Amino acid sequence: MPATKDKNGTWVSRFYYTTYTGEKKQSFKRGFKTKKEALEYEREFLSTKNFTSDITFRKLAELYLNDIKNRIKETTFLSKQGIIEDKILPIFADKYIEEITPVIVRQFQNELLSYKNKDGMGYKPTYLKLLNSCLSAILNFAVKFHNLNSNPCIKAGTIGKRSAGEMHIWTVDEFNKFINIVSDPELYVAYNLLFWTGMRIGEMLALTYDDVDFDKNTIRINKTYTKKNGRILITTPKTSGSKRVIAVTEDVIKIMKEYRSKIYANESSDRLFSYHVEHYRKKMKEYAKSVNIKKIRVHDLRHSHASLLIHLGVNPVAISKRLGHERLDTTLNTYSHLYADSNDELMKKLESLK
Repeated sequence: MPATKDKNGTWVSRFYYTTYTGEKKQSFKRGFKTKKEALEYEREFLSTKNFTSDITFRKLAELYLNDIKNRIKETTFLSKQGIIEDKILPIFADKYIEEITPVIVRQFQNELLSYKNKDGMGYKPTYLKLLNSCLSAILNFAVKFHNLNSNPCIKAGTIGKRSAGEMHIWTVDEFNKFINIVSDPELYVAYNLLFWTGMRIGEMLALTYDDVDFDKNTIRINKTYTKKNGRILITTPKTSGSKRVIAVTEDVIKIMKEYRSKIYANESSDRLFSYHVEHYRKKMKEYAKSVNIKKIRVHDLRHSHASLLIHLGVNPVAISKRLGHERLDTTLNTYSHLYADSNDELMKKLESLK
């Protein structure tokens, strides 16, 4: 039913729609200043009630976020929301989803691939993969619920990589050169924990005193830390397999006992560490440079620990459990290249049986 004027000179929107149960209802709203506003209200209303592809990407993204909000962790939701608002909406917001073609998606991908910051650096392959996957997820939502015939991202192809590629690690000697010049007590303990336990930095930053058993030499991992929009969020770990108890050496426990004795906060529910992630990154680069060893990421301390365990011949299942991987194949896929030379050793053992 077209928009009409009422006796006050304003426009009225009156139309019928069908609910997802098949029930036919009427919507009525008055007070619009122009006919265009009344018709736009009808269009936007129907886009949320009827399954139709005749909606803007902005509205689709809003529906998508509302749909997933209670289905994923808050930190994951905030991350997706940020990506959509910062990187995707500026390009697609006002386009109707039925108008988004593989060519348009391809143009978006090419813009991402050609981006360079002031230092001439482009987006990391893993970030490119994340951006493309986020766009594809929204359009998949349109395919499932808004009668979009197909996802144009599929025809456009993908960009980026799921993993970061080449892995940079420190040997024990390199780590010792690094840690020996770290004078800040918190940094000293934190870097030791990351290298000698392989825990994720978010897991480490969420640790409280009651997570450490100083008698049994173990650390319990049952939560993770993140900071979004200025808010500190302590949530459940990355996966169900991430909940675990890590055995640590006497040296690590001794370091933690000394640290506990030096700081004021000492309640069982107090977090052990106060610095933000970026501070750990910044100082790690500075220390590495001062002792002339290669720069690696904070997360690479976790990879260094895994590499050390593989070098020591630890069973992959035990490594997987220690790292908190939900599946063994995650461990094997991530570190398979570190086993590259094991064939020679394997053949030597088989030959020795003759």
